[in-house]
Amino acid sequence: MSRVQLALRVPDLDASIAFYTRLFGVGPAKLRDGYANFAVADPPLKLVLVEGGGDEDTRMDHLGVEVETTEEVQAATTRLSEAGLATAEENDTTCCYALQDKVWVHGPGREPWEVYVVKADADSLAKQRGSVCCGPTDTAGAAPAESAAAGGCC
Repeated sequence: MSRVQLALRVPDLDASIAFYTRLFGVGPAKLRDGYANFAVADPPLKLVLVEGGGDEDTRMDHLGVEVETTEEVQAATTRLSEAGLATAEENDTTCCYALQDKVWVHGPGREPWEVYVVKADADSLAKQRGSVCCGPTDTAGAAPAESAAAGGCC
């Protein structure tokens, strides 16, 4: 089974958690400082909320497809590369409070997409040095790979 991921950068994490709990009828599967994620069964969705600045509107951070195995990430990498898309691979990266393998691509509007597998839970939000892990998009739409140096991880 795979599911689509939507990561939102929100100005008020507590209010967003309350809203999405009511909207989907399920509470967060993981709560950390400045971070929450929901594993919604119906519709199959991984909703990630990342605390942003209190004075900005909610905006899309990145999109993704969660898969079950590293082999599925590798197959997606091959398929995407063969389709002519530029890919950025990350293996054993710590992101979103989890150890993950992933591949990134960008849509025509520079929207960042990841295909990823969660290999283990992690207590730390820290990303590995040089990782494109869930870096914030800037107001010009620069994606995680382009703005990783700006800091942050989902």
